[in-house]
Amino acid sequence: MVRHVRPTLFLAPGAPRPTPHTPPLGNLRARLTSFVGREDDIAALQEDLRTGRLVTLLGPGGAGKTRLSQEAADRVGGAWPDGVWLVELASVTDPEAVTEAVLGALGARETVLRGAGAEGLRLGEDPIGRLVEHCAGRRMLLLLDNCEHVVGAAATLAELLLARCPGVTVLATSREPLGVPGESVRPLGPLPQDTAVRLFGERGAAVRPGFDAADDPDAAAEIVRRLDGMPLAIELAAARLRMLTPRQIADRLDDRFRLLTSGARTVLPRQQTLRAVVDWSWELLGEAEHAVLRRLSVFTGGCDLEAAEAVCGTPGGPDVLDLLGSLVDKSLVVATPGETGMRYRLLETVAEYAAERLDEAGDRAAAERRHLTHYRELVRLTDPELRTGRQVAAVARLGLEYGNLRTALQRAVEARDEHEGLVLVHALLWYWQMRDLRADALHWAEAVAALGPDPFGPSAPPVVPLHEPCTAAPPPLVEEQLWEARRGVRLIELLNMDHETGRWTRPEGVARLRRITAVYPPGLPQTCRLPGSFVVFGVLLIGEPGRMREALDANVAACRRHGYEWELANALQLRANLLANRSDWAEQACADAEESLTIFVRLDDAWGAAEALSSRAEARERQLEFKGAAEDFAAAIEYAQRIGAQSQMALLRARYADMLIETGRREEAEVILREVVEGAHGRGHEPMLAARIFLALLLGRTGRTAEARTHLLRLLDDFSNETLSIFEGFTLGSLAWVDNLDERYDSAFELAGKAYGRSLGALSMMVAPQMPAIHLITAAWALAGLGGPGARTAAVLLGAYEGLLPAAHLPPPMERENLARATELARSRLGAAEFEAAYAEGDGLSLEEAAALLDRADAIRRRAES
Repeated sequence: MVRHVRPTLFLAPGAPRPTPHTPPLGNLRARLTSFVGREDDIAALQEDLRTGRLVTLLGPGGAGKTRLSQEAADRVGGAWPDGVWLVELASVTDPEAVTEAVLGALGARETVLRGAGAEGLRLGEDPIGRLVEHCAGRRMLLLLDNCEHVVGAAATLAELLLARCPGVTVLATSREPLGVPGESVRPLGPLPQDTAVRLFGERGAAVRPGFDAADDPDAAAEIVRRLDGMPLAIELAAARLRMLTPRQIADRLDDRFRLLTSGARTVLPRQQTLRAVVDWSWELLGEAEHAVLRRLSVFTGGCDLEAAEAVCGTPGGPDVLDLLGSLVDKSLVVATPGETGMRYRLLETVAEYAAERLDEAGDRAAAERRHLTHYRELVRLTDPELRTGRQVAAVARLGLEYGNLRTALQRAVEARDEHEGLVLVHALLWYWQMRDLRADALHWAEAVAALGPDPFGPSAPPVVPLHEPCTAAPPPLVEEQLWEARRGVRLIELLNMDHETGRWTRPEGVARLRRITAVYPPGLPQTCRLPGSFVVFGVLLIGEPGRMREALDANVAACRRHGYEWELANALQLRANLLANRSDWAEQACADAEESLTIFVRLDDAWGAAEALSSRAEARERQLEFKGAAEDFAAAIEYAQRIGAQSQMALLRARYADMLIETGRREEAEVILREVVEGAHGRGHEPMLAARIFLALLLGRTGRTAEARTHLLRLLDDFSNETLSIFEGFTLGSLAWVDNLDERYDSAFELAGKAYGRSLGALSMMVAPQMPAIHLITAAWALAGLGGPGARTAAVLLGAYEGLLPAAHLPPPMERENLARATELARSRLGAAEFEAAYAEGDGLSLEEAAALLDRADAIRRRAES
C-alpha cells in the first residue's frame, strides 16, 4: 500500500500534458520566484546533474531547496528521454514506505510518462524489485524531495538505484547528506542581501499593493539579515506587511516565533510558521544532539571546536565532534573554515530557538558558566603573547573571539562575579590598547569597578609590592591581588577617557587624582606593569611637571631593578612620548625612544616598535629634524601594518603627512591626509583630530581658507564640555589663524583670546608650554589688522612672545612665518619707532599680564563696536 503520496510528473519538453492538478514545472515558474538571483546556484546544480548520478541539494529548513531543485530539474529535463519525476517525501511518515512512494509517483494512472511505454508497472510482492525492474532500462531523473526525516531509507534506495539502474540519476533535497558513496553534495546557503531584499519587496507588494522596500531600506535590510536570508522566513515576514510596517517587523524580530506565523494555507503545515520549520528539524534529533544544539546558543559569533567541547559536552556522553558533525550535516549548524580551523555557528533563527530550549531544559546557568570560564582562560593565556613575536596571531585570535569575550564580561557583571570580571578586564586591557577600543575599555572597567568597594577610599588597605599580575592565575584572587585589581580598573578608567577630562580636571576630580597617585610610592613592581604604570597619567592630569618626571624616572628605574624587559621598553617609550612634546626635553626623549626601540625589536613586538619610532619621530620634529622624523613615521607605519593596527596606522600616517609638508612634499601629504579623514571613522578620536588639523593648516597655507575653516569647525562640533582643553585651544587658535589669513580680524582676535585662555590650564602648560606664546602671535596679528589703539597692544604682545616661550624652544617654520607677518603688519600700522617702543614694553611680561592686556584690548574693541 502507498502511504501519504502525491504523485507528480515533470515533463521533458514537448511531452503530452498531464491532468491539471499535476502541472509541469514550466507553468509553476511564475510563482516560484525565490530562485531569482540564484542563477549561480542553479547553474552549479545543473552541472552536478550532468556529471554525477546522485546529487543532494543541502540546506536548512526554509532555504528554498524544493523550489531551486525543481527549477534546475526543469532546465535540464531534456537530458532524460524518460522524463523527470518528482517524489514528494515530506508526508511519508514510515521509512519503509519510501520505495512505495516512488512507485506511486512513477505508476499512478494519471501521470503517464512520455517514452515509458504503456505497460505500466507490474504489481507484485517486492516493491524494490518492481521499482528496479521498471527503472533498469530507462533514462530518467528522480527528484526525491525532503529526505531528512527518512534519510536512511532514501539513502538505501538511492544506492540501490545507482547500482542496478545505470540510466537513473537521483536529485535529492535534504537537511543532511544521504551519505551514499558517489554522492555530490551541493550546499544551499542564505540568499544574497540584495536578492533577499528584492524577495521581501516582491512578497510585500503581493500582500500590500504599492509596497516598496526602498521606502525604508534600513528596515528591509535588517529584516532579511536577521532572518539569515532564508526565503521562507522572509516570505513569512512579508505576510505581516498587511498589518505592520517594515520597521515594526524589524523591531519585533526578537520574538520572531510569535511574529512569523502567517504562512500560506496551501503549503505543508511545517512551512506555515517559522517555529514549525525549526520544530521539524528539532524533532529529528537525538537527545545528545539536542544538548549540544541548546548549548551552542550561549556563544556569540560562533566558536571553534575547543570551545564547543568545553561548553557543549556532557561528562561521559558522546563525543562533541561527532555530534557537531551530525548537526552540520543536518543543516542546523553552519561550519566555516578559517585560518585556525573550522568555526561553528548557528543562524540567528536557530540560535533563538535553541536558547528557548536551553531555558526549558534548565541548563542555561551551567552552560553560561562553562562559556565564561573557557573565554576567561582564553584571554588570560593569550594576553602575554600580545607582547611577543606571536602578537599577530594573538590579536587575530582575540579579534575572532571578541563577541564571546564581551558576552563573558556581560555575564560576569550580571552575575556580580567581581573576581571573574576583574581578571577579564585586566587580561583584555592590552588588546583594547592595541586596537584603540577606548569606549569598550571604559565601559567594562566602570561596570566591573561598580561590583566592589572603592580601593582608594579611606577603608582600603595600603598598597603592597606585588611581583605577579592579577592575571597570573585563574580566579579567585587572593586578598592583596584583589585590591590591586580593583585599583587597576580605576586606572583603566583614567587612561581611556579619550580626551574627555572634565570630570578629572574639576576640583573634585583633581582631589581624587591626588588620592590615587598618593597611594603608590615610587618603584613598586606593579607600577612597572599595566595598568599600574598608568598612575603617571594621574600625575599628568594634576599638572605638576616636576612630579611627572619623578614618576616616569621611578618607573624606568624600577623596571631596570626588577629585570622586567618588556616593561622597561614600555616605560622608556612612555617617558619618550611625554617628554617629546617639549623642546627642552626632546633630546632625552630621543635617547629613551632609541633604547625602547632596540628592546621591542629584540622581542619582535611590532606594536611597541611602532610606538617607539613614533616617539622618536616626535622628538626629532621638536628639534626641527623633519626629514628624520618622516623616516621614523614611515618605519612605524610598516610595523603597524604588520599587525593590522588600523587606528595606530591612521594616526601615524597623519603625522607622517605633516612631516612631508615640512619637507616640501605637500601634494603627497594632502592625498594622505584626505585618505585618513575619509577613513578615520570608527578608528578612534586621535587620527581624525590630527588629520583634520594638519589638513586645515595645509589648506590655509595654500590659500584654501574656506575648506580649512570647514574642517576646523567640524572638529569644534566634536568637542564637548569635557574635552581636553589643549586640543580645543589648538583648534580655536587655528581658526583664528585662518580668519587672519582672510583678514577677518575681529573674529580672529576673539578666537585667539579664547585659545589663549584654554592654553593656561595646568595640564596644557605641562604638555605644551609654548602654546600661550603662539596664541599671542595670532592675537597680535588680529589686533594689528584691526588698527587703531589695538596696533600698539599687538606690538607689546609680540615683544612678550619670546620671553614666554619655554627653554630651548625651536619655533617651526609656520610659527616663524606667522610671527613675521604679525610683526610686519604691526610695524606698518605704527611706524618703526613706535613699534620698537611698544615691543620693548612687552619684554618680561608674564602670562597673567598678557592675559590682562588681551582683556583690555577686547574691552576697547567692544566699546568701539558699540
